[in-house]
Amino acid sequence: MQRRNRTTSRILSCLLCLITASVAAADRKPNVILILADDLGSVDLNCYGANDLATPNLDALADRGIRFTQFYAAAPVCSPSRAAFITGQYPQRAGVPGNVSSKAGNTGMPVATQTVAELFGANGYVAGHVGKWHLGYTPATMPSGQGFVETFGHMGGCIDNYSHFFYWNGPNRHDLWRNGKEVFHDGEYFPDLMANDAIRFIEQHREQPFMLYWALNTPHYPLQGTDKWRKHYADLDAPRKMYAAFVSTTDEIIGRLLAKLDELKMRENTIVVFQSDHGHSTEERTFGGGGSAGPYRGAKFSLFEGGIRVPAMVSWPGHIPQKSVRHQMATGCDWLPTLVSLCDLDAGQRKFDGKDISSVLKSADAPSPHKVFHWESGGGKNNRQWAVRKGDWKLIGNPNDTSNKAALTQNDRRFLVNLSDSVHELENTAAQHPEIVKELEQLHDDWIKNVTQ
Repeated sequence: MQRRNRTTSRILSCLLCLITASVAAADRKPNVILILADDLGSVDLNCYGANDLATPNLDALADRGIRFTQFYAAAPVCSPSRAAFITGQYPQRAGVPGNVSSKAGNTGMPVATQTVAELFGANGYVAGHVGKWHLGYTPATMPSGQGFVETFGHMGGCIDNYSHFFYWNGPNRHDLWRNGKEVFHDGEYFPDLMANDAIRFIEQHREQPFMLYWALNTPHYPLQGTDKWRKHYADLDAPRKMYAAFVSTTDEIIGRLLAKLDELKMRENTIVVFQSDHGHSTEERTFGGGGSAGPYRGAKFSLFEGGIRVPAMVSWPGHIPQKSVRHQMATGCDWLPTLVSLCDLDAGQRKFDGKDISSVLKSADAPSPHKVFHWESGGGKNNRQWAVRKGDWKLIGNPNDTSNKAALTQNDRRFLVNLSDSVHELENTAAQHPEIVKELEQLHDDWIKNVTQ
């Protein structure tokens, strides 16, 4: 009888443990992985129509979630776009209106600017950063000073992926750091190092809620794809084949992380966000191009659509729709307020410029929460390049076409299009709609005063 009672007691104890574990799992907040690609073109994934690229892992991510067709980076260059991505604010309000220096000792995003790491950390998450930073190069403005408990990567805008040196604005300097201390991995391929560290992070912290910001430095120059992918694209014309090899390398390392989530049975409790920081580069360092904006005009550094309309997707199986597409306008500022909603976080008194798009995730019929959105980037004080979109109307001030699709004249200093009529932005309709030009320019003047106060 005593033996039977002990057996019954053990069974009940085991059942109680299982029930307790199930309740704890149900109550646990979801993990979050934010993946930001670098210089990936507007249509440069197979799921966005690129039929000459192999991107099976990102295509599968889109298939297990929601893909956006009108998603915008908050800037057409790296640092301000990244600042918006991790703060939910316009770059100007976040204190990063342009690219930050790649030289040690230079500050960047102000310490007072609150990051995704600080918000998630205050809500019981462990926050990690892997990859490129480009938001400050002093102890206070590097990731460890901005709320990230663990960090591994480079602080400047780019590195050689084997030596981990910055070669583009001498003197050449080594740039690889772990938790604020310089580290050396001579000859080791940085994309693999990133994937290894991202996987280590989620394995190490799988028993607690985590937020990982994987800030890729790919497919930004130097275009150093692996030999496997160089051979795969040997028959493509240059520079497309150099760029394509790096895009598929990027897809492959992301696939390693997604496979690990599946192996650990964590996909249903992990929100994965993916976005490019802006359009593809046409700089000499990318052999003049290689990326594609498809039907859109412009590229990196431009506020035409090809510079700011980017691939973006989110996946959370079992919680948001799968195999879905959203055509509503959304932006890189929106992820943080949306994650606050999805993860049921306490944001305190924090204010966002981005919008909570969780209603859009739930329904293809939900309206975009954006009535108006603004951009401003480069060009100097008296010739700044800016843009404002209200509904389908978009006005660009002092436009810069880095794709060179068509000539720009003095008559195009105010360039107006209606995107519902044409996404190509080749015909300027400002002369036909002076009242709309006036309205949108006034909106932008008011906005710039507000965000730079």
